[in-house]
Amino acid sequence: MSSDHQDDRGPDRPPEQADRGAASGQDKARPRRNTYRSLTSRLLSADAWVDTALWRAGRSLGEGFRAYDRFLRRFEVRGFGRAAAEVGSDGATFGLLGLLVLLTFAQPAFEATRNADWMTTEDFAVTFLDRFGKEVGRRGIVLNDTVPLEELPDVLVKATLATEDRRFFEHFGIDLFGTARAMVENLRARTVVQGGSSLTQQLAKNLFLSNERTLERKIKEAFLALWLEANLSKRQILKLYLDRAYMGGGVFGVTAASEFYFGKNVRELSLAEAAMLAGLYKAPSKYAPHINLPAARARANEVLTNMVQSGFMTEGQVIGARRNPAVAVDRSQEQAPDYFLDWAFDEVRKLARRNPALARDRIVTVRTTLDPALQRQAEQSVDGVLTEFGQARRAREAALVVMVPDGAVRALVGGRDYGKSQFNRAVAALRQPGSSFKPFVYITAFLNGYSLASIVPDAPVSIGNWSPRNYSRGYAGPITLKDALTRSINTVPVRLSIAVGRPAIIETAYKMGITHELQNTVSLPLGASDVSVIDMTASYAAFANGGLKASPYAILEVRNSLGRQLYDRSRNEPEPERILPADKVGEINEILVNAVENGTGRRAIVEGVVVAGKTGTTSAYRDAWFVGYTGNFVSAVWFGNDDFSPTDRVTGGTLPALAWQKLMAYAHAGIELVPMPGIDPTRLKPAQIARNSDVAPAASQPRILSARTAEVLGQIGRALDALGQTAAIGEEIARP
Repeated sequence: MSSDHQDDRGPDRPPEQADRGAASGQDKARPRRNTYRSLTSRLLSADAWVDTALWRAGRSLGEGFRAYDRFLRRFEVRGFGRAAAEVGSDGATFGLLGLLVLLTFAQPAFEATRNADWMTTEDFAVTFLDRFGKEVGRRGIVLNDTVPLEELPDVLVKATLATEDRRFFEHFGIDLFGTARAMVENLRARTVVQGGSSLTQQLAKNLFLSNERTLERKIKEAFLALWLEANLSKRQILKLYLDRAYMGGGVFGVTAASEFYFGKNVRELSLAEAAMLAGLYKAPSKYAPHINLPAARARANEVLTNMVQSGFMTEGQVIGARRNPAVAVDRSQEQAPDYFLDWAFDEVRKLARRNPALARDRIVTVRTTLDPALQRQAEQSVDGVLTEFGQARRAREAALVVMVPDGAVRALVGGRDYGKSQFNRAVAALRQPGSSFKPFVYITAFLNGYSLASIVPDAPVSIGNWSPRNYSRGYAGPITLKDALTRSINTVPVRLSIAVGRPAIIETAYKMGITHELQNTVSLPLGASDVSVIDMTASYAAFANGGLKASPYAILEVRNSLGRQLYDRSRNEPEPERILPADKVGEINEILVNAVENGTGRRAIVEGVVVAGKTGTTSAYRDAWFVGYTGNFVSAVWFGNDDFSPTDRVTGGTLPALAWQKLMAYAHAGIELVPMPGIDPTRLKPAQIARNSDVAPAASQPRILSARTAEVLGQIGRALDALGQTAAIGEEIARP
């Protein structure tokens, strides 16, 4: 057969072979189709099983829910009961959430309880001496049970409980009934007339917290009260409270208060005296008998009424105390340096943390750096200026620190009246320093290549949207750094901060003595970051001593109750560190002397004394500063108001400079003057120039003695010693 008649079985392939090939291909495709059909069938079966299972599960759940619903209907409550149940359920839910929030707030408070010695860690009985060895005051409390709770007068304990916490032995640390009653009374009076804190809560605050009035503190206080109740007995809590409560006058605890106010042992208190002490817990500054005896007696009368109302005593038993109220010791002539002592007491606590011997001995005597004469004059200078000008210029408060250039604090005024406010504005208050911060900028510039004669343009300058202006609203054009700081121009320190960098300025300020965080803002060079009075004093001391670090200190020596020396600053502290080059300090001193003599600080001039310093005034006249120094003393003065309200145009060159001048005129009377580093000594009168060897800090010599007087007294002492030795030798020879 020809190729033209071949069929489609393929060329050159016999018909039989072609049929067998087709059959073989069909056989191979058939298993694949069977596998596909089998897999599809299985997937459909699985899908059906899942659908069925889900349907059955849903049906079962539905039946279960309907059964559960039928069961609960047996307990269905209608009417008032239903409303109560709903409220209770929601209350439990929100209560649990609130508890979680409260626990979150309370976590920081419990950190304080981790100290195993939290009951005694910072509790000292400290007798303070001035730099000459004379007692000036006491601070602290003693938890050694020298007066056990059993020996305290029963009337004192009853007066305390009747006034502070009548249900003390019944509640679990928080008196819910007492809190509710206080809230009702406060709402009625539309002011706070009753406190809701239990005695345990007050102790928690005294032990672990501050006096700030915030919700967070109240939450911490409540949880710590529960913690105290779980770890101490009621009697221990009561004893701790009686020992820890602040009683005014700088004393803590009823034992110290009894001696301070009545001059007697606490065991000997009468009912009238116990009532007066119990009245101090609420507001010790307001009811302290040495400050306001009529108010103290009125408050004691309220305490006696509380004792009758609580059932502790009858009216007949208290009538004698009402008719014969307590008479406190007259301390009107005493002027204890309370602000200084509070700060010194804190310094003792800090020292104890790094001195194991002091940490073990809780009853100590501390010789301080305080000069009582300077302290009195500092208080009088502040009070005199406020009395004369304060009301008219709307300035109600002031703070002041005086130290010698090595950092020894000679006087400290933390406010106008310690009896009215114990807040130490010289140490704890943070206020903007204004232009008194500018020397930090200039000394940083000097450290980076600038000099007195460097010329910087006084012209408009902007950083972003901020454009500072001068106080005069004008511009001087090109000006030397000496003239710029003397005239307190604002644009120049801003330009310097751009050139040297604000971080460098902050670093310099920290090195010199600023301890609080400075904010790196564009207005930093103009004193917009908060500082304290004591830090500013210590920082300027580096200028007065030639560039050495001058950390403020109050403690010269510490001895225990047996007279053994536990600390001696001259032996236990390292030599001061040099933080500024002497030549750069000389340059800044020349500028700041010029700022007083020819600039904004003229009211601080002291006749016959070279004075350097800088004024500072903040926006709206809220803060007014003068920080100045001589070769002998450094002092910072601040005037303003606690509520940050503006004064009536009080600048640093007015009231602060005036108070500074009054103090320094007194401080330099009759003493030999130390030359200021870098300043030509011929500025001083020849008779007033002192040699460096004559000015070593001699704490054993009164401030008013000159070096010549001290030398004469030393010669007399040596002569007496020699005479005594001669007599001893004569006795030795005369012996057989």
